[in-house]
Amino acid sequence: MGKKFRSTVIRSVTPNFSHLVSAEMKTVHSTFLLLLFVPLTQQTPQTQLDSHVNYEYATDNSEEAKFSQDYEDKYLDGKSIKEKETMIIPDEKSLQLQKDEVIPSLPTKKENDEMPTCLLCVCLSGSVYCEEVDIDAVPPLPKESAYLYARFNKIKKLTAKDFADMPNLRRLDFTGNLIEDIEDGTFSKLSLLEELTLAENQLLRLPVLPPKLTLLNAKYNKIKSKGIKANTFKKLNKLSFLYLDHNDLESVPPNLPESLRVIHLQFNSISSLTDDTFCKANDTRYIRERIEEIRLEGNPIALGKHPNSFICLKRLPIGSYF
Repeated sequence: MGKKFRSTVIRSVTPNFSHLVSAEMKTVHSTFLLLLFVPLTQQTPQTQLDSHVNYEYATDNSEEAKFSQDYEDKYLDGKSIKEKETMIIPDEKSLQLQKDEVIPSLPTKKENDEMPTCLLCVCLSGSVYCEEVDIDAVPPLPKESAYLYARFNKIKKLTAKDFADMPNLRRLDFTGNLIEDIEDGTFSKLSLLEELTLAENQLLRLPVLPPKLTLLNAKYNKIKSKGIKANTFKKLNKLSFLYLDHNDLESVPPNLPESLRVIHLQFNSISSLTDDTFCKANDTRYIRERIEEIRLEGNPIALGKHPNSFICLKRLPIGSYF
């Protein structure tokens, strides 16, 4: 009885146990397969992600470019497309060439008038320096010019037109030119002119001089006594320095102003003096206070023969007395 019961129990349990074993084996097999394929599902490397990001960014740019192309295709049609096809985008160098050739800089009228002189000469703060540039006439000057230095050129003549409308001129220097003639009206209207230098030219006479002149230098010319009018110096009440040495004067110029301090007449052809040359014959008390220097050497005259000619002077003239 006991054996039969145990056998029945075993038979009834065995099928269930086999089913359980079979189910468990399937579970183990599934788990094994799952573990086998896990490495194949690992996370994508960082570099691949970055590439993906870059690809998306490039895609955005491509879309933008595509939008621009679509815009051009849509709106630049017909005549507009023809204009687009003929459009040329020049480089920077081409633009510069076009600017220089097509749109030149146009100076004002005043700059045009002044440009030739200030390119040939040097214009600086109201002074014009035209020295040794071989000009044969006075160039057009800027209206504000106060000083002109035109030394050692080939100028032969000075006219009133050379200084028309030049009210600010104070100093003119024409040393070392070929000037033979000066019109009388050349300097007479230059009311502010103080210094005039005409040294080393070919002058035979002096023109009318401006009233405020303080210095006249006309040495080394060919001026004769008849080339100086009697009233040339009479009204020049500010003239302090007079240089007429190395000319062809036969006598001392008349009516020399009281303002003179220095008189250079050496190396001329002066052969005589009078009591009125520097002094006043009828006034023995008269003294020329301002005279500091009179040079008469190199003239064919013995100064000792004319003592009354110097009686009003504080200093005797320089020259030969015997």
